[in-house]
Amino acid sequence: MVTEPNPDRLRALEARLAKVKGKPVEAKASTVQGFSQGEVAWRMVIELVTGMVLGAGLGYGLDALFGTLPVFLIIFSLIGFAAGVKTMLGSAKQLAKTTAGQPANREED
Repeated sequence: MVTEPNPDRLRALEARLAKVKGKPVEAKASTVQGFSQGEVAWRMVIELVTGMVLGAGLGYGLDALFGTLPVFLIIFSLIGFAAGVKTMLGSAKQLAKTTAGQPANREED
């Protein structure tokens, strides 16, 4: 057993530690400041489903009003789906513009 530490080994260890500490820490990729990728994904899913539900509800209401049950329900469900996709793509474009102005790997404060 060694009672006294070897000074050369200690200096080498300190040099390696300083070298490791001096390396930049890789930060996580960020979508938008304050939003995680999961939150953005849920936002897009909610926008799509909301468009579909609103379209189906409007179609069902018109069918109940006019007595033509499947016609307006199908038409407005498809229109609601298209509106949901359009809104979802608009959110994706807005997200891309927001993240384009920021560096891909930025350090969070």
